Amino acid sequence: MKNWRVALIIFATYILLQISSIFLAPEMIYYFTGKGLAESDAVSNGFAWTLFITQGIASIVIGIILWNNKKFIPVFKGKAASFGSVVLWGILGFFLAMAGQILGAAIESMFGVTAGSENTELLSGIAKAAPILIFPMVIFAPFLEEVVFRRILFGSLYTKTNFLIAAIFSGVVFSLVHGEPQHLLMYLMPGLAFAFVYYRTKRLLTPMIAHFLMNSFVTVVQFNADKLQQLQDMQQSIILFLQ
Repeated sequence: MKNWRVALIIFATYILLQISSIFLAPEMIYYFTGKGLAESDAVSNGFAWTLFITQGIASIVIGIILWNNKKFIPVFKGKAASFGSVVLWGILGFFLAMAGQILGAAIESMFGVTAGSENTELLSGIAKAAPILIFPMVIFAPFLEEVVFRRILFGSLYTKTNFLIAAIFSGVVFSLVHGEPQHLLMYLMPGLAFAFVYYRTKRLLTPMIAHFLMNSFVTVVQFNADKLQQLQDMQQSIILFLQ
């Protein structure tokens, strides 16, 4: 199958299952309400299981498409990095993405944008009530988003333009899709980092690893926010005592 057809099928699958979640969510919420859960817990579980089902199906379908169309995956000329290099660059990509996000948030704060992502806080709050959401957040999302935004969008643009144009454009789209346009830079910077390690290693697995590590780190931090705050308060108390 020609690459443009593969890309179109993958993109259509991704969009279709995103849209299907709009119709599935009310049914799932109704289902959990019937189980006797409180309204807030029913909503959280309904939303979490909706994402788990739709993104899980999307990941399986797109994974099968990629498996049956291996020629679609390569984008760059030259020899791809070894698995060991991919892992190392994936870890480096995680640190680059985190540093980029911090820098982006700092620049945004200079223009009066409130720090912190409401989207991340909302998802983390839902995940505490319905831990099944961890799978879409940490596993499915990095896989799907790297296939769509890095391989299809960035990869296709790169072959027609250059790295900079492709990375910025795909990074902007990646940012806007998260639904927080005020945090354009905070999402754009990790997108640029993912595109860079993808370009550097010539393997899509590299940004997937970086993205997986980043989402995992954010999830762990959000789940332990109270404990981290207590630790910070304790450290501050010790410093004040010693002073």
